[in-house]
Amino acid sequence: MDDLLKVGIITNTHGLRGEVKVFPTTDDPKRFLDLEEVILSVGRKQQAFGIENVRFFKNMVILKLKGIDTIDDAAGYRRGELLVTREQAVPLGENEYFIADLIGLQAVSEEGEALGTVTDVIQSAANDVYVIQKPGASDLLIPAIKDCIRTIDLEAGVLTVHLLPGLREANQK
Repeated sequence: MDDLLKVGIITNTHGLRGEVKVFPTTDDPKRFLDLEEVILSVGRKQQAFGIENVRFFKNMVILKLKGIDTIDDAAGYRRGELLVTREQAVPLGENEYFIADLIGLQAVSEEGEALGTVTDVIQSAANDVYVIQKPGASDLLIPAIKDCIRTIDLEAGVLTVHLLPGLREANQK
């Protein structure tokens, strides 16, 4: 499990005073109001920055980070990822998981058939969809609903799936 969780991506600068536009990758963009600092990751470099100010504009978060005071300072951080530690993360409810923890789980059917590895989670309005890849086979898209997901065992690294009739065939078209 990763110790850092991505909460946003800097898309561009905003104004002349070093603010940045952030596309939130968290379920609740308002969580930025509770953060005192974030870790900014650009390439292989990571650096902690305090948060001076948070505003919201359309679907974006406008952040003023301490020490980034001009548009030129901010420009160097485009496409940078904003990370938080697990301690800073929003507490999860029952049967809720961080996407970072689901990636890499081995998916098996209730009958014990190895289905592949969870490689992505597609977030949609209705429900999340787990992308399961197996070499030599089409991706299997499994809706994250109780009818399909039987158990998630993070310690064992296993996701147990009930394949509804037609689900496997629908993914092969």
